[in-house]
Amino acid sequence: MALDFNIMVGGEAGQGVQSVGAILAKTLARGGLHVFADQDYESRVRGGHNFFRIRAGDRPVAALSPELDMLVALNKETVDLHRRELKPGGVVIYDGASSKVVARGKKYFDVPLVKLAGDAVQNKLMANTVAVGAVLGTAGYDLARLSGILEDEFGRHGEKVVRDNIAAARAGYDYAREHGKKLSAPIIRPKRGGKRRLLLSGNEALALGAMAAGCKFIAGYPMTPASPILEFLADKGRQYGVVAVHVEDEIAAMNMAVGAGYAGVRAMTATSGGGFALMVEALALAGMTETPVVAVLGQRPGPATGLPTRTEQGELWFALHAGHGEFPRALLAPTSINEAFHAAVRAFNLAEKYQTPVIILTDHHLATSYATVDRFDLKKVRIERGALLSDKEVANLTEYRRHLVTRSGVSPRALPGQGKALVVTDSDEHDEAGHMIEDAATRNRQDEKRLRKLGGLKREAMKPELREEAGAAITLVGWGSTGGAIREAAARLKEEGTAVNTLILGQLWPFPSDTVVEALGRTKKSVAVEGNATGQLTQLIRRETGRKIDAAILKYDGRPFSPSDIVGRLRKEVNQW
Repeated sequence: MALDFNIMVGGEAGQGVQSVGAILAKTLARGGLHVFADQDYESRVRGGHNFFRIRAGDRPVAALSPELDMLVALNKETVDLHRRELKPGGVVIYDGASSKVVARGKKYFDVPLVKLAGDAVQNKLMANTVAVGAVLGTAGYDLARLSGILEDEFGRHGEKVVRDNIAAARAGYDYAREHGKKLSAPIIRPKRGGKRRLLLSGNEALALGAMAAGCKFIAGYPMTPASPILEFLADKGRQYGVVAVHVEDEIAAMNMAVGAGYAGVRAMTATSGGGFALMVEALALAGMTETPVVAVLGQRPGPATGLPTRTEQGELWFALHAGHGEFPRALLAPTSINEAFHAAVRAFNLAEKYQTPVIILTDHHLATSYATVDRFDLKKVRIERGALLSDKEVANLTEYRRHLVTRSGVSPRALPGQGKALVVTDSDEHDEAGHMIEDAATRNRQDEKRLRKLGGLKREAMKPELREEAGAAITLVGWGSTGGAIREAAARLKEEGTAVNTLILGQLWPFPSDTVVEALGRTKKSVAVEGNATGQLTQLIRRETGRKIDAAILKYDGRPFSPSDIVGRLRKEVNQW
């Protein structure tokens, strides 16, 4: 029987919920298991209920599960809110003395976390590490894997801190092995022969992809869920030559990124909806000056500040139409943490080849969730800089016109200061040489030139992922981070005897109309799965193809989809047909 183990660690902000969850996730991943983890936290700095969910299995997992095998409660509220999510045989690990939890049957396992920490290392603050050990002891997992993770996590703080954390973990582990023998929690074993994988968040994967693509500049103003991209590149950039600038606001961030792109540097910015709103004018500047730039838009619920630490897919139309006037763009929406890496590489290549902005649309769920992924093959990363003139080509020029009208819409590009090429561009409409104009004929030629790039972008558009099942009557359609939950929902339905196709889009503009029409024509019915209230992909499909999606499963409460959500809602839709 396949392993599918689900843990939740819950408590109040400031209790170390994320630390416990992250260490557990890394420990399970170190044992060769596939891991998917996500975190739920409130926007307040202190107080409020937080939790961290971990799902581990011996097969790839790419979505959360609402059914828990183990609940680690660092306070009473966690038990009150989540005890109904326990599977039959599930276990609650809690500290009765400190949390005031009242046991409600055999599934409650009282572990004196604070006392064990005090007895083992005379430091009650290490109760969280005791909890990690207790989880692994209850599940029968190899403690040696945890010791290695603790060395990695705390080694910079000195040998004593490492020794104390290992001792605290051992105390929790031994207590659980001695007193938890009668519990019915599933036993987890490291996977024999399991290979080492990376455990990355979507933001980390995207940042790694940007570095692999040759990004050398990022400007940003911190805003969840995109802040970790700026932080990651600021940290790793010292080693790999990336300049990271924390600017005064998002207006400056996009303008600086556009300026860097104009100078020939692969540049990006990252933000969420409210910050992106401030970037829109500079985004249009990049469109007019034909400057390559990459922007990451991490969606969260709006309007205004909305739910700043939760997830939504509510800004598809915003990303499609942001900016005044008409100019080409590409819009990518990675459907997994693995795809986030490749989307970053693709974004920089498209931006330079077509000398235009490219937007990577993520959301809080994809950005902050963690998953095990195989190591990326950097030999497969191709850097495509498009019509960038070499020094030799520039030296042979008799005249250089930055906005030369071409059949493809892409003009040969020289960089400022490169030889004798005088690079001129203007945010006003301009002629081929880049000088401001007012006449109608030149305006038409330049506008049409820029828009012709859409033809090339469309030819390079990623095809949606279509998975077909024999006898399927329904196609589930989704985009971005819903991909993992949709794929697993389809797999569950197949096990139950119901075949469905899945169509998942990782690029939303230029829209792959022909491919979508052909895929939807393979089944009688289609159902869109989206994290918004208005069915934005549904509307886009109708606009671009004329095809009407038959039903929509929508979720807009700030929480991500689980496969169970989709299966349950789909059954209701089918019953209504």
